[in-house]
Amino acid sequence: MTFDSVTLSGAIMGIIGFIAALGLVGTVFAFWSMGRQAYRKD
Repeated sequence: MTFDSVTLSGAIMGIIGFIAALGLVGTVFAFWSMGRQAYRKD
């Protein structure tokens, strides 16, 4: 099984895109949960 440069760069870009998508979802969730806590009247 051999990897050429096109396959390797595609895999690296896919991994980077996956990590970026996870970070974006995590950031949105963090802001959403902070916003919910601000409106809570305990």
